[in-house]
Amino acid sequence: MNDEVSRPTRVALEIRKTLSEILHRDTKDPRLEKVNITECKISKDLSIATVYFTIIGANEDDPAAQDAIKALEKAKGFFRSEIGKRMKLRITPEIRFFYDTVAENASHIEELIFKALHQNKK
Repeated sequence: MNDEVSRPTRVALEIRKTLSEILHRDTKDPRLEKVNITECKISKDLSIATVYFTIIGANEDDPAAQDAIKALEKAKGFFRSEIGKRMKLRITPEIRFFYDTVAENASHIEELIFKALHQNKK
């Protein structure tokens, strides 16, 4: 069994790290101040990077999250250009942003379990 991490996985991890650095050091848009990159997945041919993010202190429906999505979409070209310069990839992937709802969903499931457990005790 091969213990080495695949190239797409390594590239995705590096994109996540690089994009986080760009967001926190090089962007001036206040709508992006609380954006946290949670995960990056990349296609096998390295042409598409799917980037998941959250907003500190917000959920997907908050206006801050909607503003951040607009700002990320507007800055896509800048991010792609910077990733291309910094990572020196033969092909710089197209970036697609999605709000990461995993934490919200987990919290909701925990709440449902808690309610179910306490209903059974009555």
